[in-house]
Amino acid sequence: MSTRTLISPAQLARPRGKAVYWVTFAVVVGGFTLVFLGPLYWMISSGFKDAQEVIQTPPTLVPGSFEPANYTRAWDVMDLSGLLFNTLYYAFGALAFQLVLDVAAAYSLSRLRPVLGKAILGMMLATLMIPATVLVVPQYLTVLDVPIFERNLLNTPWAIWLPSVTNAFNIFLLKRFFDSIPKELLDAAAMDGASPLRTLWSIVLPISRPILGVVSIFAIVGVWKDFLWPMLTLPDPAKQTLNVGIYSLSNGVPVNVLIAALTIASLPTLLIFLIFQRNIMSGLTAGGLKG
Repeated sequence: MSTRTLISPAQLARPRGKAVYWVTFAVVVGGFTLVFLGPLYWMISSGFKDAQEVIQTPPTLVPGSFEPANYTRAWDVMDLSGLLFNTLYYAFGALAFQLVLDVAAAYSLSRLRPVLGKAILGMMLATLMIPATVLVVPQYLTVLDVPIFERNLLNTPWAIWLPSVTNAFNIFLLKRFFDSIPKELLDAAAMDGASPLRTLWSIVLPISRPILGVVSIFAIVGVWKDFLWPMLTLPDPAKQTLNVGIYSLSNGVPVNVLIAALTIASLPTLLIFLIFQRNIMSGLTAGGLKG
C-alpha cells in the first residue's frame, strides 16, 4: 500500500517539483526556527550588551560591547543563589507529592475500578477546560484559611505543593499507561499472593518509568515557570521563587543585568528539555508492552 503525501513521487522526481519542495521546506523550517529561537537568541545576546546597546533602536544583532560580567552582577545583585534554592525546594517537593498521590489516584481508577470511577475521571478531565486564572481566587481563599484545619498557608511551601498535586492531566496520562499494561501480568501477580499495593510497587512502577519520567518533568517545569500563584502566596522576599524574586528586585537594576538574570532563570528548563526531549516523546507515546 502506497503512502499518501502532499506531493506525489512522480512530481517529486521532476526537477521543478524537487526544487519547489526543497524551497518550501527550507522556508517553513527557517521561519519556525526564527520564530522559536529568535526571542531566545535576543535574550541571551542582550545579557552580554551594555545598558545603552540593549535599548538601542534598531537593535544590534551581534553585541557590539561584550560584557559577560553582567551575568555575574545579576547573580550577586539579585541573590539568584537563594532564589534558585527556593525554586528547587518547591519544585522537588511538588514532584514528590505528585508522584505519590497522582500515581495512587491513577492506579485506583485504572485497576481497582472504584464505584463511579468513570464519573470521577470525567470530572477531573472537565477541570482541564477551566482557565487557570478562574481558579486563582478560590484557591487563594482556601490557602488563606484552610477549611477544617483553619490554618493560613501563605509563605509556606504547602501553598505551592497542595494546588500542584491535583493535576488532572498527569493523572490521565498515568491512567492511560496503566490501562495498557497486560491484565495477565497483574493476574499472575495476584495468583502469587501479591496485594494490589505490592503489585503496584514491584510490577507496575518499574514498567512505568517512561511515563513517570514525563510526569516528573512536567511537575518540575510547572512549578519553575509559574509566576502569578507564587507572587500571591509567597510575599516574603526570603521565600520567593526565581521568577517572582527577579520581578521584586528589578527596580533600579540595569536592563542588561535584568535580562542576564532572566536568562539564568530560563536555562534550567531549557536544559531539561534538551536533555530529556527523547524521554518526553517516548513517555507520551508509550502504550504499554509488546510481547
